[in-house]
Amino acid sequence: MSQHSDIRRLRWSLLAVGAAGALVLAGCSGGGSDTGGSDSGGDSGDETSANFSLMVAQANDQDDYWAETAAKYTEQTGVEIEVIPYPSDAYNTQVTTQLQAGNAADMMVLAPGTGQPISVVNLAEAGFLEPLNETSAGTIPAGTEAEYSFDGDVYAQPAALVPVGFIYNGAGGEEVGIDSYPETYEDLLEACTTARDGGKSFTVLAGSVPFNTGLFSMLISATRVYAETPDWNEQRAAGDVTFADSGWRDVLEDILEMNEGGCFQDGVAGGTFDSITQGIGSQASLTAAVPGSAATSISAGTGLDLTVQAFPPADGGEPYALASANYAWAVNASADDAVKASAQEFLDWLATPEESQAFADLSGFVPITGATADNLLPIYSPIGDLLENGDYAGLPNATWPNPDIYNALGVGVQGLLTGQKTVDQVLDEMDAAWGE
Repeated sequence: MSQHSDIRRLRWSLLAVGAAGALVLAGCSGGGSDTGGSDSGGDSGDETSANFSLMVAQANDQDDYWAETAAKYTEQTGVEIEVIPYPSDAYNTQVTTQLQAGNAADMMVLAPGTGQPISVVNLAEAGFLEPLNETSAGTIPAGTEAEYSFDGDVYAQPAALVPVGFIYNGAGGEEVGIDSYPETYEDLLEACTTARDGGKSFTVLAGSVPFNTGLFSMLISATRVYAETPDWNEQRAAGDVTFADSGWRDVLEDILEMNEGGCFQDGVAGGTFDSITQGIGSQASLTAAVPGSAATSISAGTGLDLTVQAFPPADGGEPYALASANYAWAVNASADDAVKASAQEFLDWLATPEESQAFADLSGFVPITGATADNLLPIYSPIGDLLENGDYAGLPNATWPNPDIYNALGVGVQGLLTGQKTVDQVLDEMDAAWGE
């Protein structure tokens, strides 16, 4: 297969952060007997364990770790799991529509917190999710319990820790005279000029897609906001700070400066996910802001040796990464009781250290517990010490009170790229969305 064909296969939607889309409701089978939920497991499994269905977002053809994990469980237990994939950019709509219609799968993969349409707390409060047991609760990273809980019960189990950063093509950088990844933001601006002089762009951005411009902004916020103020979201909720009078201003001003400095690809305002896959795969661009697992997918499809890097801090600042449990397993409250019990058995299996590590290795993520610089995939070596030492923040929007704030950020950055918005306007719109 040609490299061009490999790149085309890697049309991923990257991360279902704030993803939304409208499409005709697919014929997904719902909970209970429609999914075979009342059937027993296979011959090698526990006869009391029911088969069940699992709804997942699938970003590209190689993004099949959910199905591979389910197949492994079936092989070990005989319990059949029907994996129902949907494109990442349509997944949020599918989940919320099917839950409201009563025909969603028995299990689904959701987002922790409150900041998205498919966030755990929002759906638990609406009565769509089944409470989970103490084993599931024990997998939740300390300090993030509120992202999985409502009214005293836990409603989701984190799947893995997902670092978000710049995937970096070091060999491509060396071709144009960038000997190492920039250590500071000022070094980054110089690297942008060097890359341009060598016929490349330092980074490629899907500028027309709000949840990629938003993700890029959150990546910068790790050092501009959360490194110095880890509890910034709590302070914002208390009314002690605002977007307009905080490091979020530096985030947006950095984006403007990078745009003016030629850091992005030509036509960045019209950039799509294809721009990212083509830009990285063809080596026309050196970096892209995506989940770290994308480095594994793109490396497999193109043969490039990519690593995951944190966004460089401002001069005098300390390195700080962005990583969180972006994906969480949850059980449909309307599923049959036997199915709910069987699904919890699956979650108990996933919670074991062996399977936590196995899922992380398969997916390109980081184990939800026990991550050290020594047990990470090689792509994470540049940020291994940060992850081991806890020098990272979770995705900021996970605990923002509503999805409109993240939408205001993503759409606002689009406006900055086109010149249709100012930094003040974007910050004011985010503050206004917080109060809605």
